[in-house]
Amino acid sequence: MAAKEKLEAVLNVALRVPSIMLLDVLYRWDVSSFFQQIQRSSLNNNPLFQYKYLALNMHYVGYILSVVLLTLPRQHLVQLYLYFLTALLLYAGHQISRDYVRSELESGYEGPMYLEPLSMNRFMTALIGQLVVCTLCSCVMKTKQIWLFSAHMLPLLARLCLVPLETIVIINKFAMIFTGLEVLYFLASNLLVPYNLAKSAYRELVQVVEVYGLLALGMSLWNQLVVPVLFMVFWLVLFALQIYSYFSTRDQPASRERLLFLFLTSIAECCSTPYSLLGLVFTVSFVALGVLTLCKFYLQGYRAFMNDPAMNRGMTEGVTLLILAVQTGLIELQVVHRAFLLSIILFIVVASILQSMLEIADPIVLALGASRDKSLWKHFRAVSLCLFLLVFPAYMAYMICQFFHMDFWLLIIISSSILTSLQVLGTLFIYVLFMVEEFRKEPVENMDDVIYYVNGTYRLLEFLVALCVVAYGVSETIFGEWTVMGSMIIFIHSYYNVWLRAQLGWKSFLLRRDAVNKIKSLPTATKDQLEQHNDICAICYQDMKSAVITPCGHFFHAGCLKKWLYVQETCPLCHCQLKNPTQPPGLGSELVPQPNPGAEPNTVQQEATETPGVECQNRARDEPIENGQAVKGLGTIQDSLDSKDGPVTPDDASSFDVSQAESAIEGLAKEQEEVVTRDLGGCIQN
Repeated sequence: MAAKEKLEAVLNVALRVPSIMLLDVLYRWDVSSFFQQIQRSSLNNNPLFQYKYLALNMHYVGYILSVVLLTLPRQHLVQLYLYFLTALLLYAGHQISRDYVRSELESGYEGPMYLEPLSMNRFMTALIGQLVVCTLCSCVMKTKQIWLFSAHMLPLLARLCLVPLETIVIINKFAMIFTGLEVLYFLASNLLVPYNLAKSAYRELVQVVEVYGLLALGMSLWNQLVVPVLFMVFWLVLFALQIYSYFSTRDQPASRERLLFLFLTSIAECCSTPYSLLGLVFTVSFVALGVLTLCKFYLQGYRAFMNDPAMNRGMTEGVTLLILAVQTGLIELQVVHRAFLLSIILFIVVASILQSMLEIADPIVLALGASRDKSLWKHFRAVSLCLFLLVFPAYMAYMICQFFHMDFWLLIIISSSILTSLQVLGTLFIYVLFMVEEFRKEPVENMDDVIYYVNGTYRLLEFLVALCVVAYGVSETIFGEWTVMGSMIIFIHSYYNVWLRAQLGWKSFLLRRDAVNKIKSLPTATKDQLEQHNDICAICYQDMKSAVITPCGHFFHAGCLKKWLYVQETCPLCHCQLKNPTQPPGLGSELVPQPNPGAEPNTVQQEATETPGVECQNRARDEPIENGQAVKGLGTIQDSLDSKDGPVTPDDASSFDVSQAESAIEGLAKEQEEVVTRDLGGCIQN
């Protein structure tokens, strides 16, 4: 069943490729220039070519036929191709019969065939060919009436009966006419089939639009027609034909530079129409997907597909190519100019693929450096990929500078490759720090600051490059040629690559600054306090040689607590709100600070009541409970426990009324909540 589904999927794509190729040919065909050539040739007297508008209408009919073939359901499409194959077989049978009659006329022999070996050989060859044609036609049409396809065997039968050669020519024409009448009868009997198909298709489309909408209809057609794969196969066929036509006309081997130019010119030839350009876009998307999948497989093996089945689809690179091609008017240029422009566009696309590879490799490499995995093969794969991403973008930038004159626009183009190499360098630097920390068996001081500065340097350079691109685009728009597409690209680039990056960077800076200020405002634990605490840091689980003390009395490493404050502004243990030193007292919703075990009770109570918010919480906490049933139920359980001599055993606990205890606890909790809510509300009003 799986093989059948795969075969159907292959047929669904392969049978639709000719319709795209026909659309591409019709787009290339210039009707006016075609008729100018006809007028200068001997075909000008042909009545078929004297009606220009008839041929023009046939041009549009070709478009309609291509669209119908493209959108036809797979079952009907297969049936249509089978009919077309039958017509080709009948034409082949006609050709075999005509060639046989012509050869017999040239020989001039009209006697028995078995007396002439050459005549017998021609007869047997034609007979075998006609039998094969008839058998294939009956198999394709799924019928046992072979006589329907055997009209071309009449000349052979006449020759076997020693009919004169002139009569055999007439019989051959009759066989051809009879076959043509059969074809016309078949077409007439199925004349309403296209109308019925169009009617049923229109009914289904209306139902889908009414129920699900136009978007669902578009997505359904996109999935059923497999548009990306279809256009990719179409473009690969065009590219293969272009390469074959070049090498079939060349005898001597080409040099390396010639091969590179051949590659670019072949791609340029295969993107001269909107259909071929879309094919190139989807081909680039699939190539990017394959490269990124191979990159992840190289780093993680088969675990890459288990952990992350939704791989990067590579559409970013394809959309980038499409936008650049539309903005620069790629399909309107000459082949040589198109090839040079494609070299720059493909450079940008490859730089984007390398950046996507780095986005995949960066977290994997850093996680491998921070882990305790000692597999040399894993580390080798990670480091080798990083070295490739470090060297190859720089090599690309060097090579494109050799072909083009350096200017500001070219500098902006190669800046992405340079930034990729710099980011890889930062990733390798952090990886080395992690490995050094692993060998030292103790954390490196201010590791997070080093990582922040390395990443911050790259982000700053990336932001400056994006700002330069926007400035250059604005200057070109103001002082150069203004276009709607260029203005939209500048606006989108300004929002996503400048404004959002600036916001993200500033927010990160403010978070780090607030975290540093909070850490500085906390007291540092003395040596005696650390010895009395005698515990590890609750964040990193390492011994504490130095620590800071939170208002709630907990000890942490300053660096560990600073990392925690990047995420949230509460104590990691008790979730007490850590007050900002710039925030006025009493405006936060801080929880009650935990008292120092060595302090006096009166002192702790006095410190706790100095804050208005804490005073309200204490008053709500100390409010007496008036529910007699709840107190009575709990009191009964408490009296039973107090009257028991010795420790309480499970047998004693099972003798209590569990339902009474549960109802008492529920009532106590409910009234405690009401008291807290009432008193806190009064504090807020005051």
